[in-house]
Amino acid sequence: MNSEIERLQPLLERQRRAFQAAPYPDAAARLQWLDALQRLLASNQQAIIEAISSDFGNRSADETRLAEIMPSLHGIHYARRRLRKWMKPSRRSVGLAFQPASAKVVYQPLGVVGIIVPWNYPLYLSIGPLIGALAAGNRVMLKMSESTPATGQLLKDLLAQVFTEDQVAVVLGEADVGIAFSRLPFDHLLFTGSTSIGRQVMRAAADNLTPVTLELGGKSPAIVSAGVPLEDAAERIAFGKTLNAGQTCVAPDYVLVPKDRLEGFVEAYRQVIQRFYPQLADNPDYTSIINPRQYARLQDYLGDAQARGARLLPLFEKGQARRMPHHLLLNVTDEMRVMQDEIFGPLLPVVPYDDLQQALAYVNARPRPLALYYFGYDKAEQQAVLENTHSGGVCLNDTLLHVAQDDLPFGGVGPSGMGHYHGHEGFLTFSKAKGVFVKQRFNAARMIYPPYGKALQKLVYRLFVR
Repeated sequence: MNSEIERLQPLLERQRRAFQAAPYPDAAARLQWLDALQRLLASNQQAIIEAISSDFGNRSADETRLAEIMPSLHGIHYARRRLRKWMKPSRRSVGLAFQPASAKVVYQPLGVVGIIVPWNYPLYLSIGPLIGALAAGNRVMLKMSESTPATGQLLKDLLAQVFTEDQVAVVLGEADVGIAFSRLPFDHLLFTGSTSIGRQVMRAAADNLTPVTLELGGKSPAIVSAGVPLEDAAERIAFGKTLNAGQTCVAPDYVLVPKDRLEGFVEAYRQVIQRFYPQLADNPDYTSIINPRQYARLQDYLGDAQARGARLLPLFEKGQARRMPHHLLLNVTDEMRVMQDEIFGPLLPVVPYDDLQQALAYVNARPRPLALYYFGYDKAEQQAVLENTHSGGVCLNDTLLHVAQDDLPFGGVGPSGMGHYHGHEGFLTFSKAKGVFVKQRFNAARMIYPPYGKALQKLVYRLFVR
């Protein structure tokens, strides 16, 4: 058996014993953990940038700073400032019939949390949930993706500098290790990845009745209104689609554009892309597709779409290695794989519509996405979009940036996931909100004890059962 698999259960037991020895870390201990994590990330930025770029073949250093290091550090700062408030018991009311008594909710660490990290943002999608789990007072095991071995090894080495393995442990290895990891009896398991793998993780967790948070994906739509300036919409959609070469779970997956504005949008989008990236060859700003398998998958999408009648519009003459040229796809149909699967790359189908009602119906006829983007400045139309669609999160007149707001919960709905984390919601996800009812010496409830039929019981019924 794989040695990494063999060590999983003993590692879990070590963390569980350590947790049982200190089941409720105080605020000072938790703040010390977060401080150590902050210093570690801040002082190793260049090593992180180089490791991630090595795994991708080329990852823009600025994208790693903007989309991984910066939000990780901001998440730590946000949690540190609010941790003592989060830890305070929440006072709750007690009904008159049950007085004298008090009630409160205490937020208790769950124990050992498992986190399965995807390859597309290997730092942020490990550190983000780690912040919530540590703030809530837990021990943590992280399973890094086999597609980012350099980043996984670096994070393992770095975290070992400030955490003992019975506090935070990093697990490496191939898909078989990930399968075994998901079968462990954690106190909570968070998985970020594809919907298909998410189903497998949930089945494995069900055998242990392990509660799960699933951060999946799906086809996140962007809707361009009839009135928004096309340059505004094109620029903001292009940023969301080109960041990390589209390898983002909340990247716009397709765009709905009014039929009479389609060609105008295509031209505006082309100009923006070519301004962002004047060329692909040797351009350090343009991130590569993570590996040959993912590159081949995207090429297959293009071939399938073209064979079924799509019009392909490459926005560059050619790429370099796995720096895949950005493409717009027109005349797409539901039979094409590019309209069935989450794209996760620099391909953007553009779908025409007649009116907003038709656009919303198109979105609602498909599985609920992780994100939805609407571009239009009319507030009545914005409200109509919010009220008549379901998605994990929404940006009005922007893309991606709702994920970076620490005070907003992040999570999917239905096929795009379940549960939330980030900020306070992360603390709550990795805590048990335990209801506590408190009585002291005087016991008014004796009035309702058997034998029944006494006068005081009848008075209670007249007062409270109505």
